Order: sequence, then structure tokens, then C-alpha cells
Amino acid sequence: MSINIEIDPKTCIKCRRCIRVCPSGIFFQDGAEKEVNVRNGHYCISCGHCVAVCPSSSVTHSDFPSSKVHKTDISALSSPASLMTLIRARRSNRGFNGKPVPSDLLDAILEAAHRAPTASNRQQVAFTLITDPARLRQVVDYTMASFESGVRSLKNPILRPILKRLMPDNYKMLPRMERLLKEHAKGNDPILRDAKALILIHTPTGNRFGRDDSNLAYQNGSLMAESLGVAQFYTGYVCTAIRRDKKNRLAAMLGIDGEIHAGMALGMPDFTYPNYIDRKDIDVTRL
Repeated sequence: MSINIEIDPKTCIKCRRCIRVCPSGIFFQDGAEKEVNVRNGHYCISCGHCVAVCPSSSVTHSDFPSSKVHKTDISALSSPASLMTLIRARRSNRGFNGKPVPSDLLDAILEAAHRAPTASNRQQVAFTLITDPARLRQVVDYTMASFESGVRSLKNPILRPILKRLMPDNYKMLPRMERLLKEHAKGNDPILRDAKALILIHTPTGNRFGRDDSNLAYQNGSLMAESLGVAQFYTGYVCTAIRRDKKNRLAAMLGIDGEIHAGMALGMPDFTYPNYIDRKDIDVTRL
């Protein structure tokens, strides 16, 4: 589908902002008083910068009709101090109280995640929201089956001498994986911690920035969850199992067409953290 971009010469104030922000360089002006025009519009990646930056609403773009363009209420933005407090306070919280997460809160978290930036503005990040207890258990069982297979390989007397040289870090994880397996055998959920919702974040197969884009989406969503009072944590164990699985079986089980890169387990908190903790000293090289 072709993209149509036009500039209204009657309202354009020739501020050149569209020229400065366009990553594809399709806007140009031959002289200070000349009209701003468009060339090579097929290079447009539909980022929307030109429409968003125009102070006179002179740029029209076929991908961004007026219904998709909104004035930003600067006064409603968080102050730097309040935003930093949110960032400092955001923590993983696995202490769920067993109550379901209200759907409107889940929708807000999903929208925040969806609005994260993506490489080359591909916007190919998609989400699968799971609240069905049977499906959640399916994810837990899939993860534990992967860990059980891994433990067998690591403890295999024939493979052990080779694997210990190739994957020493995996042997550091062995006691933890064995503990998780014991908990699971008792009927407990050591993976999702009885979360009431799970958001899996995925992109089409072959997207070279899929993992990066998905983790950016996770961070947006986790900050929104924190602001809404929803407990969440990154599903690192599930992601580890997915990366070990060359057949992409979890995606197939859930009907996901693509690759899962990140996940967020959610529930309402049984408690909150009254304090935030300083991280290690920041490591910055200034050149």
C-alpha cells in the first residue's frame, strides 16, 4: 500500500522541523523562503515524526488520519522527580494475593507496552494475554519439563565432563533447578508464583530486533504496572526454557505465530515495598 504525504503550503510556516526529524530524509527545502516538499516518499517508515512535530498541522500523512493525531497536554506529564521516583520504586513482586487483575488495569499495561519504541519503527511486537488457569499451568509445566530435561543432561555421567567445560554456569544453576523441580512435584508453582495473568511478548520469526523490541515493551509495561499498583515480575525461567527449545513448542501450543522473547507475570500484591534500594554505583564512561 502506497503512502501519501502532503504539506499544505498555505499553513506551513517553513520551520523545517519535519526536515530535521525525518529519519528517512524525505523532506527538503531548496531555499530559506522556498516551500517544504516531499521526495522519495516510498522510503517513509511511517514513524509519524513529521505529523507529531508540525506546529501548524500542515503535514498530512495517509497512515495518520486526524483520528490518530492528538494534542499533547504538557501540563499532564509527570515531573522529572515523580518519574524518577517511579523508576526507583519499580521492583519485581512475586507476593500475589490471589485476586485477579482487573481487566482495565491489564488493558492499560498492554497499551503502555504497545507504545514502546521499536527498531526501524517496524511495530511488529504483539502480545498474548493469558488468564485461563489451565493455560497458565500449561506454561508452568512446559518450563519445568525443559528444566527436567536440562538436569538429566547435566547429570549424565557421560556428558558431564564435556558439558562442565562448555557450560560451567549451567552447573551453578543446577541446585536451583533441582529445587524448582521438587517444588513443582509437590503441586506448587515455582515459575509463575500463582500469577493470575501472564503477558507473553512476541514478534514475527526473523525480526532481527525482536528480542530488543520485546524487552523495551516489557519495561514500559512494568512501569505502568507499578504506577497502577499491580505486582509483576519478568518471567526469566519461562524465557530460558523457550530459548532452549529449538522447535518453538510453547508458541505452537498457544497458537502464537512467531517467537516469544519476553514475559510478564502479574497479580494483585499481597504487600508493597515501603522502601527503594540504591543499586550498585553507576558505571559511566564520559568521553
